[in-house]
Amino acid sequence: MPGRPDRLRWIIPAGIFTGTDPLAEVPAPLAALLTDGTLAQITLEGEAVVTRLGTGRTWPEEGARVRTALHAALDDPAGWIAATGTAPSDDDAQLYVVAQEVLAGEVGGFARSHGGSIELVEVRDGIVTVRLGGTCHGCPASWFTLHQRLERELRRRHPGLREVRNTGAPASLFGRLYDFRRASA
Repeated sequence: MPGRPDRLRWIIPAGIFTGTDPLAEVPAPLAALLTDGTLAQITLEGEAVVTRLGTGRTWPEEGARVRTALHAALDDPAGWIAATGTAPSDDDAQLYVVAQEVLAGEVGGFARSHGGSIELVEVRDGIVTVRLGGTCHGCPASWFTLHQRLERELRRRHPGLREVRNTGAPASLFGRLYDFRRASA
């Protein structure tokens, strides 16, 4: 983009996206580049995706990775989620980044080592919502993974965390008992 060497406008096929809404979420290949600092921002501009490099990054070094991630992300149109309503608070934005890092690290690795997955769905008002997949979905021990591993690490790194929720699980009797005991303390 003229005068903006850190930005690149990628022209995409017509009809994939409409408008220029701010993005709340992008598909995993691009989200990974935001998490590792390769990209600092991704926006939609009509029939283009505009990417801004992270500090200290250059297009000759990172261009091929960004192009590959963008192509993969365009195959997942449902993964491009426009921001709605008011923008998330800075605190929620920070918690989202921390949650991504924790899930990409040891906690997510623990779930993957057992054939499962933990997907970050959203962060709103200090509540982290995740979706369990693979062998974690329906596993009786998943409650411990969410609360004794994920929640503990999130609280350590971001004291503003209010709660961790799993979108696909009914509350177990043990989980309801634990929540009652926490509320009583």
